[in-house]
Amino acid sequence: MNIHPIDTLLILLYLVTMVIIGWYFQKKASINKESYLLGGKSLPWYYLGLSNASGMFDISGTMWMVTLAFIYGVKSLWLPWLWPVFNQIFLMMYLSVWLRRSNVTTGAEWMETRFGTGKQSAMAQWIIVVFAILSCLGFLAYGFVGLGKFVEIFIPWEMVQPYIPFDLPLKYVPHFYGVVFTLVSVIYAILGGMSSIVIADVVQYIIMTIAAIAIAAIAMIQLASHELIVPEGWNNPFFGLNMNLDWNHIIPEVNEKIIADGYEPFGIFFTLMLIKGVLGSLAGPAPNYDMQKLLSAKSPKDAAKMSGLVNVILLPTRYLMIMGFAVLGILFYKEMNLESASGIDFEKILPAGINSFVPPGLVGLLLAGLLAAFIGTFAGTLNAAQAYILNDIYLKYIDRRASGRKVTRVGYIAGILVVAVSIALGFFAKNVNDILQWIVGALYGGFIAANVLKWHWWRFNATGFFWGMVTGILAALVFPYIFTGVPLYSWPLLFVISFVASVAGTYLSPPTEREVLKSFYKKVKPWGVWEPIANEVMAENPSFQPNKRFKLDMFNVTIGIVGQCCLTLLPMYLVLSMKLPFIIVVILLVVIGFILKKTWWDKLED
Repeated sequence: MNIHPIDTLLILLYLVTMVIIGWYFQKKASINKESYLLGGKSLPWYYLGLSNASGMFDISGTMWMVTLAFIYGVKSLWLPWLWPVFNQIFLMMYLSVWLRRSNVTTGAEWMETRFGTGKQSAMAQWIIVVFAILSCLGFLAYGFVGLGKFVEIFIPWEMVQPYIPFDLPLKYVPHFYGVVFTLVSVIYAILGGMSSIVIADVVQYIIMTIAAIAIAAIAMIQLASHELIVPEGWNNPFFGLNMNLDWNHIIPEVNEKIIADGYEPFGIFFTLMLIKGVLGSLAGPAPNYDMQKLLSAKSPKDAAKMSGLVNVILLPTRYLMIMGFAVLGILFYKEMNLESASGIDFEKILPAGINSFVPPGLVGLLLAGLLAAFIGTFAGTLNAAQAYILNDIYLKYIDRRASGRKVTRVGYIAGILVVAVSIALGFFAKNVNDILQWIVGALYGGFIAANVLKWHWWRFNATGFFWGMVTGILAALVFPYIFTGVPLYSWPLLFVISFVASVAGTYLSPPTEREVLKSFYKKVKPWGVWEPIANEVMAENPSFQPNKRFKLDMFNVTIGIVGQCCLTLLPMYLVLSMKLPFIIVVILLVVIGFILKKTWWDKLED
């Protein structure tokens, strides 16, 4: 596809704007580490919410979700629970408040508030630093591969090859494009720190919203004059033991993709996904850009509002685009060129849809928006990796008294190093789904057990955390070579191994110092198995009120997850012009909104 000059101009204008934002906030970011890494904890919660939503609107994830919607239709509602998407509901209802009360810079620094400052606590901090950097590298490689595959559609290799002074195998063309655009985005990502990331993300969200509405409108116009031929049950969110979607007489290749995905029998897959999702959500935010933005909020109450806003503004906008491209893909599948060196590549539906159906001008806006999505995700993840290297390695062990300017300079070096390693990792990935499955199915399986226990069990200590995490991470790295199927199916064994190591490490070492536990309990006020500590705190201070919100929090979580599903179904039904289901979902959302106003918003406290 030859991009129209106006589209090229819009893309260049966007890229220049992002760099200007980075330069503008460079001076503010260099004041101190809090200014660089957390925006001085002065950013409004609605800006942070818009930023977080924009950061989650990434190219790779959107390409994957368009593929899911194309193949599984409305049933694709459930598959992002692999992340799980409903962890934002747990954060919204109570975990954001718990985390922000700690008033720290990173998840590793948080360990001192929970386990103290001794040798065992240092081990716990080191393992969370390792995990944070490893997971950030995985997410950066994931975005890198998706970006390259996306750009390949719009800039054919035959146009570029004459100007490249070396030969490149076709399978590495996406990686080449990924390198080029990653290097461009590095300039913006490392200059202005958290402030520039958040402001740029707000601009990016506006661009993406306009583009999403346009794509949905194009799909609805086309659907009005064409018949959507899909398998029975494709437009129904409910399922039994299997999804029972038969594409044989429509697009036979899709059935091969369904088998390769490994989601059937879906009843079993869904059960595992739900259990893992709930436990993963109870573990709290992983040490990535999501956690850093929560720690950047002005107050615990603002952190909760930020997480709530993410759910409301991300899903409807994103799924307008996702379902729009899925519908266009089905209607005009034969006109799309989805062939790749290894056969049909369904992850190309999104860029092929832009190539085929989006008019000049809007193409530039959409491409700028999707590049913005990549850069936003990239910048936030890179900022998180920088935070751990800078705060928990350099400032703690190398130069405790570094000036603001020196902190910024070291942050630049750390950022460049992280980008280089993530690019190298990206070259070893076959496709987006490979990296995604490894991150959510394996690596995060090793994270869950220890991090659930750290919030909810007083006796759990730094030694238990260290061995639970080490065992989980090592098992996650080894399991892909032992279990060749979908990582989710081996996750229960991974969880058990990590859980046993956590409990064994805890009971084979002394408890955390009582004063540390009491300080943590008074500051964070968690619910769970904290009775011995709660009794001691109340004996010293009879006016102290322990957290008795467990039932209310769980009620709000349940209602919130239903609401989140409705927010996903709403744009799906709108694009598909399914009027009755759309009206039912709107009514449900109004009722849920009224309930949560009374049971959550009105009861928020710092």
